[in-house]
Amino acid sequence: MRINVNNANIALTIGNSKQFPKDPRPQIALSGRSNVGKSSLINTLLGRKSLARVSSAPGKTITINYYNVDGKMFLVDLPGYGYAQRSRESKKSWSALTDDYFTKNPSADAIKLVVQLIDIRTGPTNDDIMMINFLIDSEIPFVVVATKTDKLSKTQLKNALDDMWKEHFEGTNIKIIPFSSVTREGKDILWNEIFEVIN
Repeated sequence: MRINVNNANIALTIGNSKQFPKDPRPQIALSGRSNVGKSSLINTLLGRKSLARVSSAPGKTITINYYNVDGKMFLVDLPGYGYAQRSRESKKSWSALTDDYFTKNPSADAIKLVVQLIDIRTGPTNDDIMMINFLIDSEIPFVVVATKTDKLSKTQLKNALDDMWKEHFEGTNIKIIPFSSVTREGKDILWNEIFEVIN
């Protein structure tokens, strides 16, 4: 399948489970805590500056955004989690909507991969580990993308990646992709992963 990744637009904004579309096109879901760099990653992948808006208030939006890529697939931006100042009710809404995406989505079979974003500077949070365990238990394919690699020196980055692997993923076949929206490191590798699962 040939895809023009620069031909993209926001197709749907979902606020509750009744709005999920029944659509056979492959879906690649993006998961991560608030302010981990999901919007920047989307813009980098799609070669756009501001298709996905970077929120000035992390954790503010509780919606799922579908980006239509060349009419052939969707990038699905799940709401960011783990924002400390979010109210308990707001956290419940986030959790319910994200859970519904995987469990009440009429096109759940079209979810081909989850891209789990983790800030390389902090490593996986408890929320990240919970999400990863959910994906493992649900047998949903995923890759880990370590974001904001440009914030570290080469030595710091190597050490951070080694630590993340040893502490959380050693002995697994989980793939970690270093990524930077500034240098575009990891962009091609991530697209290759996406193309592999949708073709």
